[in-house]
Amino acid sequence: MPDLDPATTALLTVECQNGVVGEESALPELAKEARDSGMLERVAALAEAARGAGIQVLHAVAERRPDGRGANTNARLFRAAGKLPVRQISGTEAVRLAAPLAVAEQDLVVRRLHGLSPMAGTDLDALLRNLGVRTLVVTGVSSNIAIPNTVFDAVNLGYQVVVPADAIAGVPASCTAEVIRNSLALVATITTAEALLMRWAPAT
Repeated sequence: MPDLDPATTALLTVECQNGVVGEESALPELAKEARDSGMLERVAALAEAARGAGIQVLHAVAERRPDGRGANTNARLFRAAGKLPVRQISGTEAVRLAAPLAVAEQDLVVRRLHGLSPMAGTDLDALLRNLGVRTLVVTGVSSNIAIPNTVFDAVNLGYQVVVPADAIAGVPASCTAEVIRNSLALVATITTAEALLMRWAPAT
């Protein structure tokens, strides 16, 4: 496990927004898994503990303009998203963080209008480097697509990556375990939310 020095560590939540994992989600199966598994509560607890330990928290949000301008159409996923009853439109409730998560004053929010990863074509890498971050703790959804993309991009950019296995989710639930075992464990440090919470707990 990297040393998780607060000066060089950041916690990232990926697509933990109402339109993805909230009660009015465009992806109800994924939302149900994220909520029923306790993933959202663990991510919220990690964010709170990280702030208390002096670790920067960032939230990656996927959204699109009402006219879709600039959004990808080069994969079935993108075309299907444009037809869903709940759309991730900028400025709407769908792109706000889902409870129990909330944006604290010191948090940073990184929004993207295109692609599959919050690292590609956004401010995220520049923000992390300006903050002196070398280790990135990745949480959120989904283990099917966005989480692997985030981890691979971060590793390619030279970051140490830590993934708490019970603070990410995908569908079906078995997919998450397979992705961790066969892909993420090869490039990132796999841990649990509890282990991180113990590391970040205030000294008594």
